[in-house]
Amino acid sequence: MPIDRTQTIRGAVAGALAAGTWVAQAPLDKRIFGEDYDDAELLGKAVTRGPAWLPVGIALHVANGAAFGAAYANVAGRVPLPSWMRGPLAGLLQNLAFWPLTAVSDRTHPARKELPQLWGNPRALAQSTWRHLLFGFVLGELERRLNAEDEVVLPDYTEALSSNGHGSLENAVSAA
Repeated sequence: MPIDRTQTIRGAVAGALAAGTWVAQAPLDKRIFGEDYDDAELLGKAVTRGPAWLPVGIALHVANGAAFGAAYANVAGRVPLPSWMRGPLAGLLQNLAFWPLTAVSDRTHPARKELPQLWGNPRALAQSTWRHLLFGFVLGELERRLNAEDEVVLPDYTEALSSNGHGSLENAVSAA
């Protein structure tokens, strides 16, 4: 299975933008879900405990989105589903695969006392599911549009053809 570099880069851009959308809307979904869970905080405080945790966390989140988008761009076209469904499904599958790791994070994260407990928290799970669905939708749409194959426009030969498929005698005579 050959990897198209341009397609991969466009997928990475789509993933980075989708992750950025996720981060941008997080303050709103925190209010809606009543949960202070923040992925940028979780990532940033795993690396640094100082005031730089927010930009570091956002950078890590966007980088993760880019990596996921690059991989997605190389497999999405092979998934036998309608194009509008591929991104959201990929996001939901990612959430399903990684949510169990919150049990480990709740016990071992360096800043675990500063973070909300995630494992066993239905609001945090709903919030995470929403975020992955949004990420998948944005990723899928952007990747589909960025990697859309150029349409081949064929010339219109209907005037030169007759109803029997052999052409028009008038066009053949006028061409001579």
